[in-house]
Amino acid sequence: MNALRGVMSYTGRNRSLLVGTLLLLALVLFVVIGRMFVDTEDARALSAPSLRSPSWDYPFGTDRQGRDLLAVMVAGTPLTLRIGFIAGFLGVGIGSVLAFTAGFYRGMTDTIIRSVADIGLTVPGLLVLILIAVSVKSSLTVNEMALIVASLAWLYPTRTIRAQVLTLRERGYVELAAMSGMGGLEIIFLELMPSLLPYLAATLVSSVSAAILASIGLEVLGLGPMDSPTLGMTLYWVNFNAAMINGWWWWWVPPIVIIVTVFLGLFFVTIGLDEIANPRLRTST
Repeated sequence: MNALRGVMSYTGRNRSLLVGTLLLLALVLFVVIGRMFVDTEDARALSAPSLRSPSWDYPFGTDRQGRDLLAVMVAGTPLTLRIGFIAGFLGVGIGSVLAFTAGFYRGMTDTIIRSVADIGLTVPGLLVLILIAVSVKSSLTVNEMALIVASLAWLYPTRTIRAQVLTLRERGYVELAAMSGMGGLEIIFLELMPSLLPYLAATLVSSVSAAILASIGLEVLGLGPMDSPTLGMTLYWVNFNAAMINGWWWWWVPPIVIIVTVFLGLFFVTIGLDEIANPRLRTST
């Protein structure tokens, strides 16, 4: 009970983490409550009259393909988040393995991993993702979209986490653990990784945000899962049908509001976690 009170007390002081959590929680509640009252099958084309402005029957209006935009938002928000979380977890997972291996063992292994990551970061990521997406466009699904984004999502975490591992490796407690007979894997899992958990969490949230941004960019270009009502594909159809020029504001406002909320929530959570990982940023009351 005391630990829970301590967490709640610190969260209250960590305003960034609190604001970010509340924004993401609002999205979760929107999807959960929405599924109770909205039939997500209405997110399919020809499920409703086309181009209806917001009304009692269609609170978010409908698009030119005859889709209930409220149903599209309820169904599409978790799909977009799924892409981000799958790609983010894969990116940070692979990046962490490579970073801990390179930073702790150093030598030739470190040289190879560092060189590959540095070279990969110099290549225009969006261009590479476009080429990959084009090659599999005909059979692209939401999960495949996540894998495409994850193909480059490990590069930045590898570089940043490696730098942290190199710093911790020189700490006295790590050297003491090595002198006591602990093996390399034991030191990594029992000494280094616990110390970096807040930083790894912040890196994960940042990677999820970057993955969502990359997926939306590909989808707006028409390289996403065409049959799935993700937020990015909704914006693709907005652009394809010139909804802004034609004044169909109800078509593009909801996805943009949700996307902004997602990014703001993840941004504030990242700042809050960074405050936990970096003692110099902590505030006290």
